Order: sequence, then C-alpha cells, then structure tokens
Amino acid sequence: MKLTLDTIMIFVQDVDKLKAFYVDLLKLDVIEETKAKWLLLKAGACCLGLHRIGEPYREADQGEYKFDNNTKIVFAVDTDIFAIREDLIRNNVIMKEVMTWDNYDFWICDGEDPEGNVFQLKQRKIR
Repeated sequence: MKLTLDTIMIFVQDVDKLKAFYVDLLKLDVIEETKAKWLLLKAGACCLGLHRIGEPYREADQGEYKFDNNTKIVFAVDTDIFAIREDLIRNNVIMKEVMTWDNYDFWICDGEDPEGNVFQLKQRKIR
C-alpha cells in the first residue's frame, strides 16, 4: 500500500470568514463549496478543506474566536517571503518574523488565520 496526501481538513467556526482569508489573501483556488458549511481549496499538490464544526462544538460568540491547536499548515512560496509577510501584516494578519538557520535552505515565517490556525510560509533560498 502507498499513501498519498490528498486533503488536509480543518474544522472551523466560520467558513465564510476563513474563505476571505485563504482565497482573497492567500490566493488559493476554490474547488467546491457549500455556503457556510464546506470549502475545498486547491493548495498545490494537496487540497485544504474547511469544514464547519458540529453544533455541539461551536462557540456562541464567533466575534474573536481563536482555536488552540498543535497543527501547522506549511505553504511553499515562490516569491519574496518578506514582501508577502509585509502585505499580510498590512491586512491585519498576525505574522512572526522571517527566520532561517545556518545550513538550512529555506526562509520561513509563521502566521495565524482569523481563527488562530497556524500556517507557515516557506521560501527556498536562492543560491
């Protein structure tokens, strides 16, 4: 048996709010959508699914909801990670500093989507 990663699905409070983030800001393409319930996005070789969490797990006040989790979604970028970071900050996205290490071929930068899901931008260094 050989497994291939097809889709990463995250359960969310507000699909429409996250659609604005992942489609408008991060420029992922919509594959399929059920308004306010489900959104499937093309993210390179893998898809990202946003599924509205079940009623028992929804927060009554969705205004400033932040989910605490231990998952990070990593997106490879092929343009200037520093410029992308600045653009996201201008759009009120929480972003950390761009980092790298000796003998590491990438620049990386973590951020948070509107519900607190952590994502990382990763750009290969030019040699």
